[in-house]
Amino acid sequence: MIQHIDINDFSAHKPVVTIGIFDGVHRGHRFILEKLRDTAAGLNGDTVLVTLWPHPRTVLNQVDDSFRLLNTMEEKKQMLEKEGLDHLVIIPFTRDLSRLSSRDFIREYLVEKIGIHHLVVGYNHKFGRDRESNFEKLRECAGEFGFGIENIPPMVTKNEDMSSSHIRDYLNSGEILPANSLLGWEYSFSGEVVGGSRLGTSIGFPTANITPAERYKLIPADGVYAVKAVLKGESYQGMLNIGSRPTVNEDSGRKTIEVHLLNFNKNIYNEQIRIQFVDRLREERKFEDIKALKKQLILDRENTLRVLGGRYG
Repeated sequence: MIQHIDINDFSAHKPVVTIGIFDGVHRGHRFILEKLRDTAAGLNGDTVLVTLWPHPRTVLNQVDDSFRLLNTMEEKKQMLEKEGLDHLVIIPFTRDLSRLSSRDFIREYLVEKIGIHHLVVGYNHKFGRDRESNFEKLRECAGEFGFGIENIPPMVTKNEDMSSSHIRDYLNSGEILPANSLLGWEYSFSGEVVGGSRLGTSIGFPTANITPAERYKLIPADGVYAVKAVLKGESYQGMLNIGSRPTVNEDSGRKTIEVHLLNFNKNIYNEQIRIQFVDRLREERKFEDIKALKKQLILDRENTLRVLGGRYG
């Protein structure tokens, strides 16, 4: 896959294009990309995915800092690479760009810079100023500028809303299983292992505190999770706590992310780690004392092994 950030240098054979944010590259997105590849093969053209970065909501809604993404751009690139696309075009999103009508965007970017041959869009696709475009308006542009167009029907699911927004809602509620089902992959984030209080070590559950690599990356709801951790190319089983550690932390506003890796006892400070969420075990809660906390952690470990199908020791 050839990545183009400077669109002025773009060159492709009979570009067959789809456009969108593709946050999460979920099953619905991959359904569209499959149709894109099929159409391009039939037309003997190159597949082209046009996306915007940063995400428009992070540019246009700067007063609201609560919005989070399912993918960093690097994660998205890696996932799209696996989809066998010929070209990925990344257009920097700005307030000036947001003021373009869908027609002006198509003319300036898709027609004049990319030389579009055919456009493939999802059934509910909208873009342009105030998301004004719909398929009828896109079809008018196709006729005006002389390219083909087709509308991909929705992916058939069990009456499930196949959207990035729906997946974010699940993750913000800690509902990992339905989120992973819509994604088609285990939701994950990466970060750096940093120093902590070492309380876990003193009670037999040493933890690695993690600082996420990207501030806009969505971290699921507070709670305890069964996870897989990838460290230096090796995968480990673990249980992860997201929250304020109310039993031992008097500052309820200070949240941490810490993982206990099973059957693991190495110094990994400053290492990069990737966490893959498998299921949520329970909500975070305050215990009477450290003894009660340790008792619960033993149960959490047993439940983690049950969920992951692993064996401890």
